[in-house]
Amino acid sequence: MNWVTSTVMKKAFIWFLFPFIILVGFVTYKWTNGKIEENVSIPKEYIPIYKAAAQKYGVPWELLAAHHRVETKFSKGPLVSPAGAEGPMQFMPCTFVGWKYPGCEGKGKGKIPEKDKTNPAVIKKYGGYGVDANGDGKADPFDLEDAVFSAANYLARNGAANGHWKKAVYAYNHSEQYVEEVLFYTNKYKMTESTSF
Repeated sequence: MNWVTSTVMKKAFIWFLFPFIILVGFVTYKWTNGKIEENVSIPKEYIPIYKAAAQKYGVPWELLAAHHRVETKFSKGPLVSPAGAEGPMQFMPCTFVGWKYPGCEGKGKGKIPEKDKTNPAVIKKYGGYGVDANGDGKADPFDLEDAVFSAANYLARNGAANGHWKKAVYAYNHSEQYVEEVLFYTNKYKMTESTSF
């Protein structure tokens, strides 16, 4: 009789524990926006670039790191998206060069010759966000330093420099899920800065 009672109690405990495990899993999934990543650390060699861009444009460097993480997993993902976004920070060509550039319409892929796409004078003329951060005479969306400074420029001009991070990130990519993911990593990096970096 004792063995039967023990077995019944074990089964009852397992049936009680199972919903609790499911609930914890669901809460964890929702808290991380369904993105449970095993490694979210920032490559140390990128941090000085984020910090320099943050200082110049007045946006948190962690926001730039999070943005880079979400866009291309720190440049480990594809650097040209199916939609035509380019580089480590995934700029649409018309956003980088400026929407006033002839032929910029629709989703922003445009037909922009390479010489114009990386020319700081052309970018300035057409109101783009591209920046020549490394001083080589080109604003290159595929160059990490140029891309990070360009993203900082974009985010700052869209409100991040005034603390409106959500608005600025939404302007970059009109997706609430995208905004939540970038802000999730921004907060994660801000919390771990003192211990990890």
